[in-house]
Amino acid sequence: MFAIIGIVVVIVAVIGGYLMEHGNLALLLQPAELVIIGGAAAGAMIIASPGSVLKAVMGGLKSIISGKTHSKQDYIDLLKLLNELFMKIRKDGLASIESHIEKPKNSEIFKKYPIILNDHHALHFITDTFRVVTTTKIASGKLSMLLDTELDTHHEEMLVPAQSVSFVADSLPGLGIVAAVLGVVITMQKMSEPPEVLGHSIGAALVGTFLGILLSYGFIGPMAKKLEHLASAEGQFLRVIKETMVAFVGGEPAQIAIEFGRRVIPSNFKPTFTELEEVLRKMKG
Repeated sequence: MFAIIGIVVVIVAVIGGYLMEHGNLALLLQPAELVIIGGAAAGAMIIASPGSVLKAVMGGLKSIISGKTHSKQDYIDLLKLLNELFMKIRKDGLASIESHIEKPKNSEIFKKYPIILNDHHALHFITDTFRVVTTTKIASGKLSMLLDTELDTHHEEMLVPAQSVSFVADSLPGLGIVAAVLGVVITMQKMSEPPEVLGHSIGAALVGTFLGILLSYGFIGPMAKKLEHLASAEGQFLRVIKETMVAFVGGEPAQIAIEFGRRVIPSNFKPTFTELEEVLRKMKG
């Protein structure tokens, strides 16, 4: 939603300022320039990116439009889910959660928290970690190192779409110059025409440079930065899982392990100690 608002603001500000100076809006409508710049940019991305990256970019662009990120309630639900699993382990042993982690879609515990159940990365991070804990005697320190390795790999993977879109943004000013040069070449063929025709042709050529710079810094570059923020937000959500589970495996009581997780939640989403304590108390009741 905010991405759409931002796009509208950029368009209104640029076009509005242009019209305030009595600019000719029709002169900015140059479909050929857009074909050259947009087509060349798309081709450059196809050249530079394997199919998996292109697929990731398309998925990332959908995320930009939806603007969906984790909310405070999502973090609370995450901690509630982990607390419920911890309590079951304390009561019935590690073997009691095997059916839940092997088939989370059928688990009565996971079904209570659809936001986690429908989050592919978070769900697999939780279940895979519990598989390691239930099938090995891994120490908490080693588990922390293992999860850090996975988080680093996941973060690098999540940044790939942002890096690809950033590459396109960097190329757009240059491609705008290409479109402008082609416009100048066409203008040179009209040297025998009157000044009015030449002026219109030169103006149309310069629109290529304008479009390349505007698309780069006004749209595509900010989209790349938004993808970076989304990757960081996803990594932060997984880090809460990591810190909570490492504390639990290290021998901390469930409530203390949950507090480890709460402490690494971003401040704008972090529930207070009292809020979370009340939530956990209601679960026990």
